[in-house]
Amino acid sequence: MARRRRPPRSGALTELQPAKLLSQIVALQLIYYFTAAVLILFTTLVSGTKFTLDLIFSWRDVRGDATTGWVWGFLWVLDGGVVVAIAMMLLVARSKLVLDFALSLHVIHLLVVTFYTEKQLPRHALWWLTMAVSSALSVALGMWGCRYRELQPITFGGLGGGTANPLPVGHSQQTHDDEEQGVARGRGRGRGRDGAGEYELANMGEGSDAHR
Repeated sequence: MARRRRPPRSGALTELQPAKLLSQIVALQLIYYFTAAVLILFTTLVSGTKFTLDLIFSWRDVRGDATTGWVWGFLWVLDGGVVVAIAMMLLVARSKLVLDFALSLHVIHLLVVTFYTEKQLPRHALWWLTMAVSSALSVALGMWGCRYRELQPITFGGLGGGTANPLPVGHSQQTHDDEEQGVARGRGRGRGRDGAGEYELANMGEGSDAHR
């Protein structure tokens, strides 16, 4: 006898779709390298130095014994710590996934620079310090930004400060005025809301006399 499978938990399939996760990782990695290329290219143009791909995909230029090495390290921190945090807030928008995405991005970058430099692991302490600061900053800012978005109140309709008004304003106001006029007069005739019949408001005093 075949056993019935339990239905999936609500939201589980949409949260853990491999294709969606892979596309988000690829998008973050592209943003990471594109921003690094823009920042490094701008710096080389200002300083009058030559722009090469080694500045992006190699770890040798991020070194502590040269002023330019500290400059490249600062740019990588700015890119991986601030820009990636903003990108995760816009693309991921889930605080519980920020740590995984931030670490995955920096691990992929470690693999890229290792294979680019003929399978040599980074040997400069400043490079490792730069990646550690970049990872910590991206996690901290990313979680703060995603939690800020998650705690924002949800508004419906765009008006009324998040409250929904299912009936038109004029209709509800007219109904309220009709009820007040009917109570004030004490007696009246009219049709029901469905238009099927008539009703009559009896005076409370007459009802009391009838029961005596």
